Amino acid sequence: MAFFRTLSAVEAVPTLSGQGVFLRVPQMIDYPAWAVLRDESRGFLQPWEPTWPHDDVSRLAYRKRLKRYVRELELDQAYPFFVFREDGELVGGVTVSQIRRGVSQTCSIGYWMGQRHAGKGHMTAAVRALTPFVFESLKLRRIEAACLPRNAASIRLLERTGFKREGYAREYLCIAGLWQDHLLYALLRGDAVG
Repeated sequence: MAFFRTLSAVEAVPTLSGQGVFLRVPQMIDYPAWAVLRDESRGFLQPWEPTWPHDDVSRLAYRKRLKRYVRELELDQAYPFFVFREDGELVGGVTVSQIRRGVSQTCSIGYWMGQRHAGKGHMTAAVRALTPFVFESLKLRRIEAACLPRNAASIRLLERTGFKREGYAREYLCIAGLWQDHLLYALLRGDAVG
């Protein structure tokens, strides 16, 4: 019974299309490309992410990640997507997470891009493709994002896609093993998407 529930949770999430990219829920078949991309981008990504476990790119760790994704999808807590170029090459990932319903109707997004694909507009296209899904399909009204003040590329991405800076949070997230300050951004349903 759990197997069928798992399939339906993943299949219920549509593939999203953007300018030169498409987004879909990660699958086991993506493991080889994901492992190579993450491993070769390790030095590029680690300054911006939580500390990687020693086995982060192992097949077993990836399987556990997929199980967590399915559980979060079933509970309407998070919606993970891999970002692919139109030719099918995996370039990164973006996740809608920390979904808060009730009077909040808010979520957070986080994203990563493989080093060899950075600076080519793929994540801008991905965030633009994701926005209608969040506002129209998930019926949320606010998307939040946070980035390190020294992450110029992330700041440009958020501002280019219509996010507005709302604040500065001291020791907001533990990134690269340290509690670090973050800039806080948000995009509201009524805002113009860049």
